Amino acid sequence: MAGAGVACGSPELTGAVGPGRARAAAMSSVASYESLVHAVSGAVGSMTAMTVFFPLDTARLRLQVDEKRKSKTTPAVLLEIIKEEGLLAPYRGWFPVISSLCCSNFVYFYTFNSLKALWVKGQHSTTGKDLVLGVVAGVVNVLLTTPLWVVNTRLKLQGAKFRNEDIVPTNYRGIIDAFHQIVRDEGVLALWNGTFPSLLLVFNPAIQFMFYEGFKRKLLKKQLQLTSLDAFVIGAIAKAVATTLTYPLQTVQSILRFGHHRLNPENRTLGSLRNVLYLLQQRVRRFGLMGLYKGLEAKLLQTVLTAALMFLVYEKLTAATFTVMGLKHLHRH
Repeated sequence: MAGAGVACGSPELTGAVGPGRARAAAMSSVASYESLVHAVSGAVGSMTAMTVFFPLDTARLRLQVDEKRKSKTTPAVLLEIIKEEGLLAPYRGWFPVISSLCCSNFVYFYTFNSLKALWVKGQHSTTGKDLVLGVVAGVVNVLLTTPLWVVNTRLKLQGAKFRNEDIVPTNYRGIIDAFHQIVRDEGVLALWNGTFPSLLLVFNPAIQFMFYEGFKRKLLKKQLQLTSLDAFVIGAIAKAVATTLTYPLQTVQSILRFGHHRLNPENRTLGSLRNVLYLLQQRVRRFGLMGLYKGLEAKLLQTVLTAALMFLVYEKLTAATFTVMGLKHLHRH
């Protein structure tokens, strides 16, 4: 892409350090710049999409965490929330979620594209490589950003009217106060509640990216670039597949991040394999096998639309940025 232009059009650099090293240095610098563009575009795309479809995420979280809620459909849950808690209640916790999402997607897109630049080195990637890169990027992302997601899950559910008496209410004044109270009352490790299922769930974005990149490669063999509709549709399909395959673990992850169920009190090391299996078993015992998929409709509606819009914004933003970068580069040389 722009890498060849930088390597071939820098005679001063070439003369100083030799063509091989110059090309390597230039490629390295462009790769890191490209990764930054991908990361910023991914973060902006996800923030835009999540803001548009945020009420659907609110409905999904209530269905996952509040097991005794009788309403089963997304519109019914949203109407209940608005009626009981006010018109703006579906947007409760918007800022911490958007902040966490911005950081999370920046880390994921940067890691994924940096590793891809190092491993693929200008060649066409493969489905297997995309899956491996997705898993590694997911692990890095989980370890760095889980504390943000624990805090935002609690803030998002604070003040909610639950049907489940097992849920202990919280009282946080904001992001910083939530961090402070969690560390003070539950210890530092509580900030990584749900890390184990989150690490298992790195397959969700990995599967999503594997399908997305695979569809994208097939389309780009027939056309020069993706249209808005292409990006939206393949983003939606990729996310639908990934979400359906990993949804039971996502439910456990939400419960563990919330951390205020009076379940399994003898074992407070939340996030262990024992707790994951315990919560899955409890879910099946109470609601049957389909209980593992409670809230899937809301989750699919929200994540599929959000991912589709995110990939659309991401593709358009990266394409526009690289076009501008290319024009500036040509102008400079």
